[in-house]
Amino acid sequence: MKNWLKVRLIAGFFVTVPAVATAWILYAFWSWIDDRFAPIYERIFGRAVPGLGFLTAVVLMLSMGIVARNVVGRRVLAFGDRWLHRVPVFRLLYPSVKMLIDSFSPERRSAFKAVVLVQHPREKTYAFGFVTSQVLLEAPAGKGEMVTVFVPSNNLYLGDIIMVPDEDIIHTGLSVEEGIRIILSAGTATPPRLPRI
Repeated sequence: MKNWLKVRLIAGFFVTVPAVATAWILYAFWSWIDDRFAPIYERIFGRAVPGLGFLTAVVLMLSMGIVARNVVGRRVLAFGDRWLHRVPVFRLLYPSVKMLIDSFSPERRSAFKAVVLVQHPREKTYAFGFVTSQVLLEAPAGKGEMVTVFVPSNNLYLGDIIMVPDEDIIHTGLSVEEGIRIILSAGTATPPRLPRI
C-alpha cells in the first residue's frame, strides 16, 4: 500500500508540476503585459477593459514577426541584438534565454535534417545527434562523404559538432520533434526499439 501510494504520488507530481508551472508562467507574462497597457486603454475608453493588453501583446508579437521576416527588419533586429549583448547585467542573461527560445523556433528545427545515433564520445557508446549538413572532405588519404552532426550536451542549445563518415551514422527513423523530446526528457522519451522503420 505504501509503495502504491508513493508511485502514484510521484507520477502525479511529474504530471502536475510542468502543467502548473507552464500555466503560471503564461499567466504571469500576460498579466504583466495587461498591467502595462491597462492605463492606456483606461484613458482611451474611460474604463478598464480586461484582456485588451493581451490582444495588444499578440499584435506586437505579430508585428515583430513581420519585421523579422524581411531584410531591413533582420538588420534592425541584428543591431538590437548586438546592443543587448553590451548592456552590463542584461548580457549575462539575454544570450542564454535567447538560445533557449531559439532552440524551439521553426528556423532552428528546419536546420536539423534527421535524428541519428553516432558513436560519441568514444567507440561503442552512442549519442543522439541531429544531422545539419553533408560535406565532401578532401583529406590527404582521399575524398570522403562526411556528415556534420550536432550532438547536444546537457540541453538542446549546447553540444558538440562532429563530422563522421556517412556510413558510421545510424538513422533512427525519428522525427526532429521526437529527437528534441528525447533530449529534453533526459532520454526518458526514447522508444523501446531503434531504428524505427
